[in-house]
Amino acid sequence: MSQPSIKSPQVVVFDLGKVLLEFDYSIASRRLAESGVRNVEQIRELILQPQLLYRFETGLMTEQEFYQAVSQATGFRGSFDEFVDIFSNIFEPMHEMIELHAAIRGLGIPTFIFSNTNNIAIPHIRKAYPFFSNFNGYILSYEHGSMKPDAKLYEVVEQMTGCRGSNILYIDDRPENIETGVRRGWQVILQEDHQRTRAQVQARGLKV
Repeated sequence: MSQPSIKSPQVVVFDLGKVLLEFDYSIASRRLAESGVRNVEQIRELILQPQLLYRFETGLMTEQEFYQAVSQATGFRGSFDEFVDIFSNIFEPMHEMIELHAAIRGLGIPTFIFSNTNNIAIPHIRKAYPFFSNFNGYILSYEHGSMKPDAKLYEVVEQMTGCRGSNILYIDDRPENIETGVRRGWQVILQEDHQRTRAQVQARGLKV
């Protein structure tokens, strides 16, 4: 994977899931199974249906429509509020990466969240994780009708940050998302291990 020459970026763009927050849909599946007619693995497969999740995370389905679709498919008999609680409580903080973000902010470098996500997860994250408020901006798939690795959403990042090419450093855990950044000339880090990610940030002249 080729990238531009290493330089200090003007902005740093973070993915959210598996970069700053761990998440596991099996947690929601287990709880849904307690009030449904399908087993945990069947429910997990239903939740992760590409078309269902795509429609929800590109804003083509409302939270109520997603709740109704999942309830109908799984036999879940709880209320909408119960469903929101179950579906949003699937996260755990990645403390080392949250600390890395804070260190980058401490250098005065603007930071942004760039995430495929939905309007059930984000309100919960805003409330539960104070670090989430410490970004200059948020590019969230459901607000723009597009998901990574679609180039359309990367254009939104460039518009919001006011930067292009190697002035952007982008950290994500999925190779296909990273590759679209490479094609746009961004600097990229594939998140695999927090120590390696920090070392790669430092290699770009950021003293974190």
